Parts: sequence; structure tokens; C-alpha cells
Amino acid sequence: QVRLVESGGGLVPPGGSLRLSCATSISIANFRAVAWYRQNTGKQRETVAIIAHGGSTSYADSVKGRFTIVRDNPKDTVYLQMNSLKPEDTAIYYCNAKGALQEYWGQGTQVTVSS
Repeated sequence: QVRLVESGGGLVPPGGSLRLSCATSISIANFRAVAWYRQNTGKQRETVAIIAHGGSTSYADSVKGRFTIVRDNPKDTVYLQMNSLKPEDTAIYYCNAKGALQEYWGQGTQVTVSS
């Protein structure tokens, strides 16, 4: 069974940084892509960043230049480095892995940006 385990969320002041981790239970090479989504209360889940099997990346306009998604293949882990955090970045962040036939989700990790 495929499992995704996120970690690294927390409370940080505006302008601060956090690094989220998503560890997969199988080789990350099995996935077409791995992405980070976020969702706030009353809002739709939105794509934050995605890294494809070949290594190409894309970002939501709201996080470009501040967030970076990277992949560590030997550790089967994808990271989301978040810098210059803003209060509007507050949300539950979810890791998503896209397999050949289905997608897998982690349990989510809370990120709160507040002074």
C-alpha cells in the first residue's frame, strides 16, 4: 500500500521560512509527478507546486519566487521550501503523488503564518 507522510508544518511569523517534507513508501520513480496542494477553511484545494518525473517544475503564481519544490530520489522524499511566508499562505498542505492509474494523498500538515 502506498503511503505519503508529510512533516514540517508549524507556526511561523510573516517573512519566515518552513520546509515541508513528503516521504513516500515506495520508490518515487513510480510516480508521474508529485505535487503539493493547500486548502484553507471554506476554500477550494489549490495546487501549490508540482515536480514531474523528468524533473520539470511549475508553481502557482501566488508562490513563484518564494517556494521551491525539490526531489531527493535516494530518500524517496519531496520537499517544499517556503520562504518569505505571508499570512495568506496559512493552510493545510497536502502531498499528492500521481501514479499510472491513481493518485495518492498524505494526511496533511498545518502551516500557520502569524505574528
